[in-house]
Amino acid sequence: MSSLDDKVINVVLLFCFGDAFVTGSASGWGRYDDAAVVKVYETLTGVKVEGKAPMLSKEDVLQSLPSEWPEDPIDNLVPIASHSSKKFLVVLDDDPTGTQTVHDIEVLTEWPVEALVEQFLKLPTCFFILTNSRSMTADKAMLLVQTICKNLKAAAEKVPGVSYTIVLRGDSTLRGHFPEEADAAVSVLGEMDAWIICPFFLQGGRYTINDIHYVADSDRLIPAGETEFAKDAVFGYKSSNLRQWVEEKTKGRVLENQVSTISITLLRKQGPTAVCEHLCSLEKGSVCIVNAASDRDMAVFASGMIQAELKGKRFLCRTAASFVSARIGIKPKPPICPNDLGLKRALTGGLIIVGSYVPKTTKQVDELRSQFGQSLRVIEVSVEMVSMKSMEDRDQEIRRIVELGNAYIQSRKDTLILTSRQLITGKTPEESLEINYKVSSALVEIVRRIDSKPHYIIAKGGITSSDIATKALEAKRAKVMGQALAGVPLWQLGPESRFPGVPYIVFPGNVGDNSALAKVVKSWASPSRSSTKEILLNAEKGGYAVGAFNVYNLEGIEAVVAAAEAEKSPAILQIHPSALKQGGVPLVACCIAAAEQSSVPISVHYDHGISKSDLLQALEAGFDSVMVDGSHLTLGDNILYTKSISSLAHAKGLLVEAELGRLSGSEDGMTVEEYEARFTDVAQAEEFIDETSIDALAVCIGNVHGKYPPSGPNLKFDLLKDLRALTLKKGVSLVLHGASGLSHELVKVC
Repeated sequence: MSSLDDKVINVVLLFCFGDAFVTGSASGWGRYDDAAVVKVYETLTGVKVEGKAPMLSKEDVLQSLPSEWPEDPIDNLVPIASHSSKKFLVVLDDDPTGTQTVHDIEVLTEWPVEALVEQFLKLPTCFFILTNSRSMTADKAMLLVQTICKNLKAAAEKVPGVSYTIVLRGDSTLRGHFPEEADAAVSVLGEMDAWIICPFFLQGGRYTINDIHYVADSDRLIPAGETEFAKDAVFGYKSSNLRQWVEEKTKGRVLENQVSTISITLLRKQGPTAVCEHLCSLEKGSVCIVNAASDRDMAVFASGMIQAELKGKRFLCRTAASFVSARIGIKPKPPICPNDLGLKRALTGGLIIVGSYVPKTTKQVDELRSQFGQSLRVIEVSVEMVSMKSMEDRDQEIRRIVELGNAYIQSRKDTLILTSRQLITGKTPEESLEINYKVSSALVEIVRRIDSKPHYIIAKGGITSSDIATKALEAKRAKVMGQALAGVPLWQLGPESRFPGVPYIVFPGNVGDNSALAKVVKSWASPSRSSTKEILLNAEKGGYAVGAFNVYNLEGIEAVVAAAEAEKSPAILQIHPSALKQGGVPLVACCIAAAEQSSVPISVHYDHGISKSDLLQALEAGFDSVMVDGSHLTLGDNILYTKSISSLAHAKGLLVEAELGRLSGSEDGMTVEEYEARFTDVAQAEEFIDETSIDALAVCIGNVHGKYPPSGPNLKFDLLKDLRALTLKKGVSLVLHGASGLSHELVKVC
């Protein structure tokens, strides 16, 4: 038998008896020497072993890991890091999404030496420098990082005692200029003891386990090299094993078996001290990857790294966002809502700009449009027109979008401006970046020309959000307030920006499930009008009353809204059954339109619903609330009548008012004689509230509909106090009908 036959037999035997071994080792599940066997096999046979890590169940994998390190070191991270009061973390962020896990941190979009000196003098634990280098060619990115590092070095020399650790914050799905940016930093700052590679990012579902980097998709863990992110036209890669990824990206300069690893087992069983010992034992210039599957893992590593730094070790970090918050000891806080920032009622619509092309973004946009329907104004930017056609065609497309955008935002309509979803790529990575630049610059020009100040701004995609902030909105610095959703940073732009104070939400292209974008828009979009319930709850908190006014025509509606706006007061537009019979649905529509356009909270209420059939129609007419008036019935019948409507109204989210006791007087053709009137009984009121689950109780304390007698009203204030105490205890609002003609002083007493 020839030597060639021997080789064939050897190959066959290896596949027969070692298939599982080869697959596992090539996927990074084995020891270093196991992987070396695969390399030797490839060399001898000339056959490339393309090991693919399996797709796994997230729940099964996470449950199979050792228990977390028992002590959470996060509380001690800042004191440890502050051992030297002038040791800072400086994050060079290749797009704005790196602020995904921090709050109360400043971001600089410019980096002159003077600005960096000013930042160092503030003694922050950390600050970000937005480079947006992911949108550049590798050569330009390297030059930029070198410039920033030179300026940092010069600034540090002007502030005695300053030292800092550089973090090159990159994409958690492994896209970006690595190792070029790291090489650029080292060329200025000198050789480091080690490069730290840590792409773990919990909020985005990015886990590194047994050296394999995974992207979570629902309950599955997909190796990063098998995702759409690995197919990126500019930053594509094949390896899911991070040691192999380092070899791939460095083009063999750093071999897989030269890459050191900090395992989850080390983090969870040996803790920060073992991390410190491992880092201190590395040869100078090493590359070390960090496995992590929880924020506790990240905090344990950060604690050990700080200990190593205190021993004099210097590290250059290429990480995702989770490392930054762990390294400076920041704990997560709940998502920020408009109320948290004290924002006033919106007078304009919000602006949502989408430039990201990843499939996740397209799915999120589809879900946003599905949930919001016609209430969301959508303007599509033709990518072909702005990147492949003449300058005249490009400018015409930009002018068309600006005109529509200004009109929609001014009309208080939330407006989505998105690039057409077809992805146009070049023949080379450089050509693809050039096309991306043309599209991004078109979005910048569109937002630059929009002069209607939006209620909020959402920019979807890293490159898009950076360019919009710096070029379109002219922000030189910003403060990270927190997150609008887990992994979605919310900035407050500096006073020099075009729209200071407007919340700027940086939405990464690769974060969140399909409904994530819709969730953020829903929480920030202003409701088309305030509900009666919101108005009454705010009145309760503020200690004031809200006027409710019956209207019969457009002139009356305009008069009430104009008066409310002049007084900067909320108000309720009421429609009586008789008025509804005359004006019909158009009258309700006029009230709704006026409420939507008002600068103060206005709601629309159906008054004195005596007829069940009329009330059922009112529930479908667009009212914010209804009054169920069974005051003419016995207590038992009133309870049954009110309860039947209350359950239906609550199912639609409407507030329910009901009356107990009976007012005398006339209103819109309905008259209650004085002998028919009766005061509200406190004990009956408690039973009535408990049985009907109403939201607001109208009571009789001597108040009447229409005109009061010449002698004036005879109001029972002691009864009013008792009823007020009851409604406070029950959590319902107290309503007094018959305010027409009362003096200002008497209203205040009530």
